[in-house]
Amino acid sequence: MQQDSNGTLDNEKNGGCGFENKANVIEKLNANDFSRIENVIAVMSGKGGVGKSSVTSLLACEFKKKGYAVGVLDADITGPSLPKMFGVKGRAEHNGIALLPLRSTNGIKVMSLNLVTPNEDDPVIWRGPLIAGTVKQFWTDVAWGDLDYLFVDLPPGTGDVPLTVMQSLPLNGVVIVSSPQDLAVMIVSKAIRMAQMMDTPIIGLVENMSGVVCPHCGEKFELFGPGQGQDISDKFHIPFIGSLPLDPHLSKLCDQGKVEEYDSNLFINYIPERLAK
Repeated sequence: MQQDSNGTLDNEKNGGCGFENKANVIEKLNANDFSRIENVIAVMSGKGGVGKSSVTSLLACEFKKKGYAVGVLDADITGPSLPKMFGVKGRAEHNGIALLPLRSTNGIKVMSLNLVTPNEDDPVIWRGPLIAGTVKQFWTDVAWGDLDYLFVDLPPGTGDVPLTVMQSLPLNGVVIVSSPQDLAVMIVSKAIRMAQMMDTPIIGLVENMSGVVCPHCGEKFELFGPGQGQDISDKFHIPFIGSLPLDPHLSKLCDQGKVEEYDSNLFINYIPERLAK
């Protein structure tokens, strides 16, 4: 950027940096002829380690239990974990035109980079544009079939992939995930502001790891400090969906590939209500 004789930056004369207009500049990608998806919901966090993939999995599981046709798109390309959590193994097949997602035990369709690489522990050493391009292909080149809900598990932060998803996919909304720690609260603000700047509807905020309940006496211990989810939601004028405690049983089921056996109905009645507004 250069200054003119009056000291004005070139981009100022053209209406600012232009970031606020990006959502309208890039055309949304069309799904292929093998995909008819009613609702696309992204799950986003400001930082890693707050259980975003767990929340994505719980959302998908509870919606499936209610009879909806559900799929999950693992957009966390360099750290894909959804196939492991759903117990999905093997390679995604190709019908000559599009990739076919694998199905979990209960019929949730799953697509992840781990399903197209030779080994699930192969590292993905790619630069941002290639990663973002792969996420686009998981939308345009996968035969999702008829889905009521497709949940997109985003990588943490506000980088290439979240930007690509918000610009290119027809999102109905985004669920923000945080935890009680001050550091997570500080960083989740960036994710919320990004969604707002991109004109992406925020369905609400989930506070994960909100204490742990003693299995013997039922007392709740705030391992990471008192919950701040409601305060964050009030600050940014977004809905607070609720809090999820740390649960060793959930961690065990995820490690065993049996997340669908976990019982949590925090979201199921709330999100369709929000989408209808």
